Amino acid sequence: MKLIILDRDGVINHDRDDFVKSVDEWVPIEGSMDAIAFLTEAGYTVAVATNQSGIGRKYFTMQDLNEMHAKMHRLVQQAGGRIDGIWFCPHLADDKCDCRKPKPGMVVDILERFNADAESTWLVGDSLRDLQAIAAVGGKPALVLTGKGTKTLNQNGHELPEHTEVFENLLMFAQYLVQDKSDSEE
Repeated sequence: MKLIILDRDGVINHDRDDFVKSVDEWVPIEGSMDAIAFLTEAGYTVAVATNQSGIGRKYFTMQDLNEMHAKMHRLVQQAGGRIDGIWFCPHLADDKCDCRKPKPGMVVDILERFNADAESTWLVGDSLRDLQAIAAVGGKPALVLTGKGTKTLNQNGHELPEHTEVFENLLMFAQYLVQDKSDSEE
């Protein structure tokens, strides 16, 4: 099982300081739909793991979230890709749940659902907590510089999990991974 886990806001779509609250505010980052298509075409299973405390804060509803995810699925499919599952945590940090990144609950659930090995699974994120969630289970962290990624690198670069790879954006990550795999098969 070749599995890639993606954070959503700041990796797939543009993030907002005031939360992405509606389908109209959900705008893909240039190249992200193509990146998911490349990964799909290369045989990867793609899952999304996203903290969505805006639900817990009542900034948007489950209906709004479902509409955003329907748009994401549609745009990815139009590019020739597929997202095989979306996991989200609606809780606030104060709720002390096991699913909110940096805790690995969503990652563990995804790994179990797809019967995947953590050691061969990448998680692509733009924040330290994304990388900590995959590192906690022995997976491969990748930081993209979109969204909060540059700020994460500048402010928390010394705290990044060991062996974190850094990429300009999701498309650069996908190209690296697909190229790396094709090189190793020669």
